[in-house]
Amino acid sequence: MHIKDVLATVGEEFQAVDSLIHEQLESRVPLVEKIAEYIVSSGGKRIRPLLVLLTAKSFGRADADAVKLATVIEFLHTATLLHDDVVDTSDMRRGNPTANARWGNAPSVLVGDFLYSRAFEMMVELASIPVMQILSNATCVIAEGEVLQLTNVKNPDTTEAQYMDVIHGKTAMLFEASTHSAASLLGLNDQDRLAFKEYGKELGMAFQLVDDVLDYEGNAEEMGKNVGDDLAEGKPTLPLIHAMANASEADSQLIRQAIRKGGLDSMDDVLRIVHACGSIEYTRQQAQACRDRAQAHLAHLPQSAAKDALMALATIAVERTT
Repeated sequence: MHIKDVLATVGEEFQAVDSLIHEQLESRVPLVEKIAEYIVSSGGKRIRPLLVLLTAKSFGRADADAVKLATVIEFLHTATLLHDDVVDTSDMRRGNPTANARWGNAPSVLVGDFLYSRAFEMMVELASIPVMQILSNATCVIAEGEVLQLTNVKNPDTTEAQYMDVIHGKTAMLFEASTHSAASLLGLNDQDRLAFKEYGKELGMAFQLVDDVLDYEGNAEEMGKNVGDDLAEGKPTLPLIHAMANASEADSQLIRQAIRKGGLDSMDDVLRIVHACGSIEYTRQQAQACRDRAQAHLAHLPQSAAKDALMALATIAVERTT
């Protein structure tokens, strides 16, 4: 199944989310609308709102509330992107200049705050305490994940367990919150709520693991961002952590120095070591294990087109090249 087939499963609902996104971007401050429209229209995959709709659709209840929740999730995600690009001093996302590159850091941060606030306004309209609990907790965990990643920058002693903790917070948590909040909005039983929660978490972990692989073997034009960004920023991702643990002492020290220094001066040597140690394949294997666990969590659900789409999405997340 292709991503287009997955999207077609909730085609009408997805279109309704797109309409609601643009409706809710309205602001009395023109610059807020301009920056917000720029970031939400820049070609993102919108996987997280898709998860909300597919979760609801799997029980035949992808209604107006599900559309609103999907929009909330997309606003939360977009806010984190605006903030992340400022923190990472990124100048390119999805093949376009970042908002902070075009308008500066201050407007980008403030529009991110606007999107957070608008998301919580809409969340209140849903009048679901369980959903508010899940999403308010998620925003805290995401912020903690970003701070944790920041503390690990240029730290070659970061462990695999610490890395997994970071990617759960900064990426997987919103995937998890997307499926978990949708299941809670539907009032599903405890078993099904937990199944969707864990599915979202494992999918998000797989997604980030593949992202970290693509930083070392992706195509910059296809990805819409610079290959090698993680090394340039001194981020010790799993390919580097695995390589340091399995390379010769000299090669391990070379990677440690590259992480401490940041930049791309040692990129060719780092790539050689990472491939020689099988670190790319190891990271892909971890992503595949996450995919298998994600799919297993939904195995008990009744057969439906939405379930098939969720199963396929886990495979697509692992096999993608962008």
